[in-house]
Amino acid sequence: MPEPASFDPVAVLAERFRAAIARAFPEAADADPMITASRQANLGDFQSNAAMPLAKRLGKKPREIAEAIVRNADLGDVAEPLTKDSIAGPGFINLRLRADTLGALLSRLDSPDLGLPPVEHPQTVVVDLMGVNLAKQMHVGHLRSPIIGDALARTLERLGHRVIRQNHVGDWGLPIAMVTARLRRLAAAGTIDLSRITLDDLDRAYAAAQAECKRDLEGLAAARRFGQGPKALAELEEQVMGAEAAFAEARQTLVKLQAHDPETFAVWQRIADVTMQVCLATCERLHVNVTAEHSAGESSYAAELAPMVADLVSRGIAEESEGALVVRLEDPAYGGIKEPCIVRKTDGGFLYATTDVAAIRRRVQKLGADRLIYVIDARQNLHLRQVYGASLRAGYAINPRSGKPAEFQHAAFGMILGDDGRPFKTRTGDNVKLADLLEETVERAERAVAQRAGEREIPASERRAIAEAVGIAAIKHADLCNDRIKDYVFSFDRMLAFEGNTGPYLLYALVRIRSIFRNADAASQAAAPAATLALREAGEKSLGLALLRYPAVVRSVGESLEPHRLVQYLFDLASAFSAFYDACPVLKAETEALRQSRLRLCHLTARVLADGLGILGIPTLERM
Repeated sequence: MPEPASFDPVAVLAERFRAAIARAFPEAADADPMITASRQANLGDFQSNAAMPLAKRLGKKPREIAEAIVRNADLGDVAEPLTKDSIAGPGFINLRLRADTLGALLSRLDSPDLGLPPVEHPQTVVVDLMGVNLAKQMHVGHLRSPIIGDALARTLERLGHRVIRQNHVGDWGLPIAMVTARLRRLAAAGTIDLSRITLDDLDRAYAAAQAECKRDLEGLAAARRFGQGPKALAELEEQVMGAEAAFAEARQTLVKLQAHDPETFAVWQRIADVTMQVCLATCERLHVNVTAEHSAGESSYAAELAPMVADLVSRGIAEESEGALVVRLEDPAYGGIKEPCIVRKTDGGFLYATTDVAAIRRRVQKLGADRLIYVIDARQNLHLRQVYGASLRAGYAINPRSGKPAEFQHAAFGMILGDDGRPFKTRTGDNVKLADLLEETVERAERAVAQRAGEREIPASERRAIAEAVGIAAIKHADLCNDRIKDYVFSFDRMLAFEGNTGPYLLYALVRIRSIFRNADAASQAAAPAATLALREAGEKSLGLALLRYPAVVRSVGESLEPHRLVQYLFDLASAFSAFYDACPVLKAETEALRQSRLRLCHLTARVLADGLGILGIPTLERM
């Protein structure tokens, strides 16, 4: 038997075909063997499409090239013998793996790491996967970033990298000072009790604080211009004066916050505690690994901004432009961006970009990031390229350990749409609260589980636990199964279906396999993981080939940052298992050896499904 360097038959066959091409055509030894899975199972398991591009390169006929490759291919211990009949069309070479080769590769895959040992050179990867604002409820717009970001973080961790998650919290600046000032004033008047305040209360206070600081200067100017009566003028002047007073109070509060005035800071801290408690609880319910230690608020960078900007100025990185300080990025080495990155406004204030440059500096210089991944919606691409370009020009993005720039990747994503093709909103046009969305999903899942159970009684507590897992699996799968850059339409009915490429279908596939082992006797359960794999039937072979793709798929997600590849793979695997299960009796197999072989195949399939769902952050079940 061969000793392949990979569990992936494509890699094994590519190595053999590469050698065959080198023997047949030494001048083209670097040619790609172009091994792909066959689209027509009746022709073979795999095919090589190398003959056509080689024909153009060497000036020969494709079939002549294919025949020479076949003559020089050493596949006797890997695939069934190749003949002229193995060549189809203009020069496609079809081949089938030997059953014992397939069994040997699967046995090697059936290891503790499932063919995914830790990478030889692990990186430190910082994943910016979330951004919430104090005093505001998380809404549907916050759904995609943590789901996608956590799946990517889990993938990279599974591959052996050191991953640092970052929840970039908007907890500083004038908007927060506005709500802090309002709450402090209301608390002093006895109108509210800060010890009992909820996030809904804070959400309303945030909107009210914004409104009371908004001066209607245009309305006042219009009233004066059109000679409105003294009553109208008095009302507008009073509004403007009140807003100016509220705004001035907010500015003073910001100064107190920056100075860590105890009373002011205590109010701010209460706002932060209430907001983050709800935020982290929501993450926990979503099975997203974001905790307090992963959260770095803008406040944590506040003291660093002025010294950093001074450093940029002293080294000539930042320059004045119309009263503001900017970092120019036209040089292709820094992105070739015509729009400069503004790091300080004309009034001396800092911007989001300033904080984001400071974040890159911390993540690379202090945390040692080799790779920076930002899971942020596609509309922020220019902003992210600007702050990375500015950080690169300043040297902040150069890893001190390797001396190389940290790799920057924007894992951009599209929007969640309603049935009308517009951004998903409530009927009143408001943002859908994330907590409400999750609760409705679980409630609908509970009804679906009860309907599917029929007359079978399920205890209420068990039914709720199943519904929780099914609902969360459904909502996460619905997001992750799409190419992340594309918008997708949110549909409860589609995502909660138990058929097709859905979260409930994948959970059911895993539960069905686990039920096989519950119905097997203890001796079979113990012996199956070490049984000899004998794959003779088409269903067995198709399932085995699907299993062998797993390591390559996970690695491809780590490189491309596209979780939908893994979702599609898991659906393909579940579908292959369903076909196998229908065609190949397991517990009632003809012989004990065949029974044990199929049980081992089931066991390996369950392990891969569970591992893949774990990488996606999708909860699993023992029973449904």
